Amino acid sequence: MSKAEDRRLDALQAALAAEHAAVYGYGVVGGRVGDQRRTEARAAYDAHRARRDALARDVRDLGGEPVAAAAGYALPFSVPDSAAAVRLAADLEDRVAGVYSDLVRAAEGDARATAAGALREAAVRAARWRGGSVAFPGLAERAGTPSGQGRPDPDASDTATGPAAPSATASPTA
Repeated sequence: MSKAEDRRLDALQAALAAEHAAVYGYGVVGGRVGDQRRTEARAAYDAHRARRDALARDVRDLGGEPVAAAAGYALPFSVPDSAAAVRLAADLEDRVAGVYSDLVRAAEGDARATAAGALREAAVRAARWRGGSVAFPGLAERAGTPSGQGRPDPDASDTATGPAAPSATASPTA
């Protein structure tokens, strides 16, 4: 396998891991978000499941073994109510956009277009959840957010880890 293929496979695996975490995170969002946004949460959940499945196929097509989902993921902050669920949804999308920006850089041709489309979709969903957009979706260092951390909640008790960060530490939930 060439270095370019190795980089693409690594970026695909990171995107797949982020999609696994986003699917998990939207399970939390769906359980807490208000009725008025439940349909939006369900649509995002379904979109992330579809992207996850496509990424797993792409990894296999390159000869890799798709990274498995963790049993659970540490949330970046407590999600006791609908407002926190909306913040979590925006954070999930920011994190997914970040890994897709890496995949855009690593891919070529149709694969790059697909990754750019996924980044765009995540950025649009983040803007809808947040009620506004950021200057450079997927590039936290240029959007004014801490790299890999999305938008931490200042009232949160635990902002060190998050469900959709590709580098998030997976931990079983109790």
